[in-house]
Amino acid sequence: MTEGPTPDWRDALPWPGEDAHKHARGRLGVVAGKASQTGAARLAARAGLRIGAGVVRILCPPDATAIIASAIEAVMLTPFGSAEALAEAVEGMDAVVIGPAAGVTDATLTHVRALAGTGAALVVDADGLTVFEGWPTDLFDVLDRDDVLTPHEGEFKRLFPGLLDLGREAAARAAAKRAGAVVVLKGPATIIAAPDGRLAVNDNGVRWLATAGTGDVLAGMIGGLMAQRMDSYDAARAAVWMHAEAARGFGPGLIAEDLPDRLPQVLAALYSQDR
Repeated sequence: MTEGPTPDWRDALPWPGEDAHKHARGRLGVVAGKASQTGAARLAARAGLRIGAGVVRILCPPDATAIIASAIEAVMLTPFGSAEALAEAVEGMDAVVIGPAAGVTDATLTHVRALAGTGAALVVDADGLTVFEGWPTDLFDVLDRDDVLTPHEGEFKRLFPGLLDLGREAAARAAAKRAGAVVVLKGPATIIAAPDGRLAVNDNGVRWLATAGTGDVLAGMIGGLMAQRMDSYDAARAAVWMHAEAARGFGPGLIAEDLPDRLPQVLAALYSQDR
């Protein structure tokens, strides 16, 4: 299914009611990497906040605390020193993003596994995918249908070697079934596949998104919608579409930092259409 001008996920967008409060709007966690690589997590966290999650918290190694604290405002911050402490910090969260600049390390492996046991819906991106190259079933075994994987083609090949020979759509559908989770195969025409066989091809791709960090923003957007209890497949489709619309509204010169602050305009247009 190709997304049209009025995609059906619009009906599921989690607009707040008159009695809404921040905790009712969902709690999102974003796991940061080491002190020298915190920008990706900050991009994801800001995107999750902009797309409507009521509370967003970055979870970071202790040595990154001062660096992140000086660069955030409404986003909260919790340091953790072990996988057990990370799982405790996630208690009560609705969704967690892990992978953007997390590091291709044993620690990232351990953190993904720890998060999988918390009950939070996961968005696994970037290093959180690459770290499972060679043993992808170790990742698939801890996922469930509410989790989302967001690979570009290189990361997809590491987790699903040979599947792209089937073509992008068939490969994404087979990957989602194999992983038991939603798969977002990024590209000029991003494909979103659910483990139950549902598939959508996003048709509003924008060339200006071909710049570093935009994937981190997308991961945060998906996580932010999932934190608001939007179905993971619908959340992925909605975020991919809005991500491209935000980029289209900015145009040439776009960098990843521009995207979160373009989301209010995209959301306002959708909201006015739904009234």
